[in-house]
Amino acid sequence: MKNESILIFGCGNMAGAMLDGWLARGLDPARFTVVDRSNESAPEGVTLLREVPDDHFDAVLIGIKPHMLADIAPLLEPLAGPDTAMLSILAGTQLDVLRKTFPRAGSVVRVMPNLAVALGKSPIALAAQGLDKAGRAALGALLEPLGTPEWIEEDAFDLVTALAGSGPSFVYRFIDALAAGAHSLGLPHDQSQRLATAMVEGAAALAAASPHSPGELARRVASPGGVTQKGLDVLDDGKALERLMEATLRAARDRSAEMARQARGEG
Repeated sequence: MKNESILIFGCGNMAGAMLDGWLARGLDPARFTVVDRSNESAPEGVTLLREVPDDHFDAVLIGIKPHMLADIAPLLEPLAGPDTAMLSILAGTQLDVLRKTFPRAGSVVRVMPNLAVALGKSPIALAAQGLDKAGRAALGALLEPLGTPEWIEEDAFDLVTALAGSGPSFVYRFIDALAAGAHSLGLPHDQSQRLATAMVEGAAALAAASPHSPGELARRVASPGGVTQKGLDVLDDGKALERLMEATLRAARDRSAEMARQARGEG
């Protein structure tokens, strides 16, 4: 599995961010063909088509809306031969659905990134049917420029989707809430936004680089009875923040599971 030729079918926000990430990290644009009827242009060196070509590709990345899969399947099925990996970023679309849709494909793979792929900093959850150890290694090498690929059991995919796929939206909301709180207490709105965003950027970078857990880092920032501890006392009261995050992830996980049932025709 060389992954030298890649077709991207549907190059919207997520698939487009993946393409941007690959190109920014030096992958040859000639490796990529995009089929998208709405995009007026593609990055230099990338082939842009309106129709699916009669050609062979090592991998096909499906970047459409989940409900469109049945409609586009006849277009992609001729490409799904025994030497082709069908890569799906369709939320809630399980491997058994992909295998039923593309029975001749060498492998079917669920890929769950987030928009940080454009910066090479996304967690990327993976689950597959039909990939051996070498195939998994080859796919991991293809995705490493986009972030951190991690193989998981498919029964955990809904939760990982909520955490790693939807998670950036929750973090953005948290940044916005921090800024709104500071604004309510007297800081100008724009300044609150800048400070909150810069603070989270630095804190995340430190958490990623530190040998200590985020919980330990929080403890180290706070002094007993000090300024930071007073703020933590509010977040920790009755495990308020933890309970809020659990409820948030549960709601997103359950929606992902519901979409999976709908994709299987179970209502």
